[in-house]
Amino acid sequence: MTIHWCGTGLSSIPGLRRLIMAGHEVTVWNRTPEKAQAAVGDLTQRIHRFDPDALAAELQPGDVVVSMLPGDWHVTLAEMAISKGAHFVSSSYIAPEMRALHAKAQLAGVCLVNEVGLDPGIDHLMAHHLVTEYRKSDAYDGDNALSFTSYCGGVPKHPNAFRYKFSWAPVGVLKALRSPSRSIRHFTELNVARPWDALGRYDAPLDPHETFEVYPNRDSLPFIEDYNFDPIWKVKDFVRGTLRLNGWAEAWKEIFAEVETADDARLNTLAERLLAENAYGEDEPDRVVLCVSLKAERDGAAVWHKTYVMDAWGDARGTAMARLVSVPVALAIEAVLAHEIAPGVSPAPSDPKLVIRWLDEVQTLAQHLMVVDHLH
Repeated sequence: MTIHWCGTGLSSIPGLRRLIMAGHEVTVWNRTPEKAQAAVGDLTQRIHRFDPDALAAELQPGDVVVSMLPGDWHVTLAEMAISKGAHFVSSSYIAPEMRALHAKAQLAGVCLVNEVGLDPGIDHLMAHHLVTEYRKSDAYDGDNALSFTSYCGGVPKHPNAFRYKFSWAPVGVLKALRSPSRSIRHFTELNVARPWDALGRYDAPLDPHETFEVYPNRDSLPFIEDYNFDPIWKVKDFVRGTLRLNGWAEAWKEIFAEVETADDARLNTLAERLLAENAYGEDEPDRVVLCVSLKAERDGAAVWHKTYVMDAWGDARGTAMARLVSVPVALAIEAVLAHEIAPGVSPAPSDPKLVIRWLDEVQTLAQHLMVVDHLH
């Protein structure tokens, strides 16, 4: 079985190198082979210029296609994989067009695994683990009110005036600012047109405690079912959001105004300028903070409350972002090859065995990972 890894951008390399070093058959496809050569040429010479026709010609039943390319390639490559009896893995959110391939993939007996990066990905694992723990606890009661929050962000380890540095394509960051969001606050659905309209603060239970600016991200509501919440549970709060350094909104005020009205050409120009002014320097450490929390209340008092807290930063192994996105992708590929994931379209697994095993691996990627029990 061959792993066809497409795309060797900033967030790909640690997971890709890990697979090659573990002895898997890996072929690397990249639009610029020279960049792939610089990234993994010391480990393999199986590097090709990315060409969908050439990839289709090489693809065999049981192979795995990995898309670390821009999102508009995922569905095309997933359809190609199905037609060849091969599997597909990506770290991106499941688009409606991807979800529509579920029955086709099941019929072909292949897995289309998505949402296995950092966020979405590691956050899903933490959510599944917390929900499982809560269900098993003495505090469990169908009448409890549940509050779930998941906040993740890549921020500079050494803060700058802009309160942010770019570790991936700035145009993607800017476009994300145009996304409306849905979440639940105080038992009520909250619909927000732009992130800065719902800016809040979050006190992360780090040591020492640290306060961040946060805002809801995309549509949180489908994840209520994904995280195996019982339909009868009373959901008080449910938000998956983005975390930024304090002062971010103030520093980005002019960007918000531009993003509101800019066309694609203007967005690209703005993105290029921001990248030139706020890119990470060579060997400058990035930082990733992820906090996933579940709280159950009875008569207004907390009866169960735990939070996963992860703090990771760039070190000799490379950036935190690259490790935390690409290594879970590698774990998903190995799980597919080991027939541990069911055919069809799926996000990061909820199977407790895989959740625990993957979180144990994440422990080695982050400098700080723990579960805080707020009541003990």
